[in-house]
Amino acid sequence: MKYVKLGRSGVQVSPICLGMMTYGSPQWRPWVLDEAASRPIVRKAVEAGINFFDTADMYSNGVSEIVTGKLLREFTRREDTVVATKVFFPVFDDIGLSPGSAPKSALRPNQQGLSRKHILAAIDASLQRLGLDYVDLYQIHRWDYHTPIEETMQALHDVVAAGKARYIGASSMWAWQFARAQEFARSNGLTSFVSMQNHYNLVYREEEREMIPLCRDSGVALIPWSPLARGFLAGNRARDDKQAGATARSRSDEFAQDMYYRDDDFAVVKVLGELAAERGVSNARIAYAWLLARGVTAPIVGASRLEHMEEALAACTLELSEADLKRLEAPYRPHPVLGHS
Repeated sequence: MKYVKLGRSGVQVSPICLGMMTYGSPQWRPWVLDEAASRPIVRKAVEAGINFFDTADMYSNGVSEIVTGKLLREFTRREDTVVATKVFFPVFDDIGLSPGSAPKSALRPNQQGLSRKHILAAIDASLQRLGLDYVDLYQIHRWDYHTPIEETMQALHDVVAAGKARYIGASSMWAWQFARAQEFARSNGLTSFVSMQNHYNLVYREEEREMIPLCRDSGVALIPWSPLARGFLAGNRARDDKQAGATARSRSDEFAQDMYYRDDDFAVVKVLGELAAERGVSNARIAYAWLLARGVTAPIVGASRLEHMEEALAACTLELSEADLKRLEAPYRPHPVLGHS
């Protein structure tokens, strides 16, 4: 495994980050694996040299953090892992609830957002579930339009100063918002973000307009979510994934169907599949390799089967020519901005 720096920080991470949203409780999403089913995949990742693991407090309403902490303690040493989690969305007592499905009565005041109150409570709750004294990377899951960014950045700085996080990161937002947060932190001697976990893959490349150039210019690591467009790039999706034979994820993932599944998206998958067939590899391997060739630090990989992990690992050594890259990118057509909210 060849490790890379997380932006301009000194910490070294594997070029593949294991996304822990896949592990937790199937009560939250039908495609989520429980602890027993997660164990061989996490073990494989550790044995292969992956040291970067990303979860969030909201995944399976905290169960993902519990499973993440337990399995990492089982398979590796704390000093050998880079553990990331996130704050913003509510964590419900009912595992089956999510922000999109929960009734208003289930949401308590100060249960979400990026206020000082919520951040300081959320980091302690995450550490308790993870069974850790600190996380390596504490990320804001979304932008909070109801809390001044000055309050948020001061609270995040205090989390780092208290030794509860080593670094801070951000996720999907507008480039002007990210720039504003970074400038406030730097102008006031506060901790700034070292990473951006944005929405980026072969069928969603709008981040190339502003966010990615901003991050590259300022040395911020790119660790995008949904590198396979929630499985869409694997090439096994149909325009109607309610049909018999569709995967559990594709049948139940209305979020993916809202974001992708356009004719232009299927055109990208067609070219991807053609190149993959010529190279004798999977669509997924090519899609991951494209991201790495375009300067991504470590895509967040969700692996529900061992072969998913093997494909991601194999992508680290797959070289694509400039002609390959242009061929993959040629069918893309602009999308509306997706993933910021």
